[in-house]
Parts: sequence; C-alpha cells; structure tokens
Amino acid sequence: MVTFLVERTVPLPLDEAWRRLTEWPRHGEAVPFTRVSVTTPEPTHEGTLVVARSGVGPLSFDDPMEVTVWQPPKGDSPGLCRLEKRGRVVRGWAEIEVRHGPGGRARVVWREELGVRWLPGLFDGVLERTGRYVFGRAVNRLLRTA
Repeated sequence: MVTFLVERTVPLPLDEAWRRLTEWPRHGEAVPFTRVSVTTPEPTHEGTLVVARSGVGPLSFDDPMEVTVWQPPKGDSPGLCRLEKRGRVVRGWAEIEVRHGPGGRARVVWREELGVRWLPGLFDGVLERTGRYVFGRAVNRLLRTA
C-alpha cells in the first residue's frame, strides 16, 4: 500500500470545485482507459456505490468504491468525501477535501491510499509515483472543465 497527496488551488468557488470533483462519471473522462458508473440512486450520499472499470478488453477489472463520508461544503465549512475501495484488485481509500484557499479560491486536497493485490511491495515506489501522476492529471482535468 502506498499513500500519496495531490493539492491544487483553483479560481473556483467551493461548491463548484466540489461539484466538478464529485460528478463520478466525469472521472472516466479524466482517467485513461476507465469508465465510471454509479450503481445507487442519486444524489450522492453515504452508501453510494461507484464503480470504475479500468483496462482494455480482457485485461479490464472493476474498482468498486463506497462513499463512507459525504459532507459537501456549506457556507464557510469545507467539504469532505471519503471513498473506500471494495474490489478484489485495487484496495485502499481516497479522500477529496475542498476548502477555502487564498484570494477566494478553492483549495483541493486529494489523499489516497492505494494498493494493488498481488503487486509486491518492491513496486511501491512506482505505484506511488504513477498514482500521483495519474490522479494529479485527473484532478487538473476535472477542475479545468465544467
């Protein structure tokens, strides 16, 4: 298991940054070779199930996640969402926090603990760098496009 952090400050109000980061199907547009679906009724809440299907052809796998914390930003209070990975291949969790940043901008913090079953610890460095790169690009794209 590896842990990494992605931080961004963007010229968006809190609620807009939150919306862009928590519209789950949009994550499939931002992460290569991935489709994302929500298998529970909207709106998102604790207990919402999100499934990311990643890969190509027979090398695809599901990454099911459950929203275990759902606290949208309200007024001056930051927003926090935690997703617990429930799959057979990908393990861990992700947290998305949106809070006030300098100059009226939104400060985004994405924390993730990531493990791939059957991948030896010897590859932790590569997994951490790859995770930070892939999710950093995804966060950039999600925040940049409405």
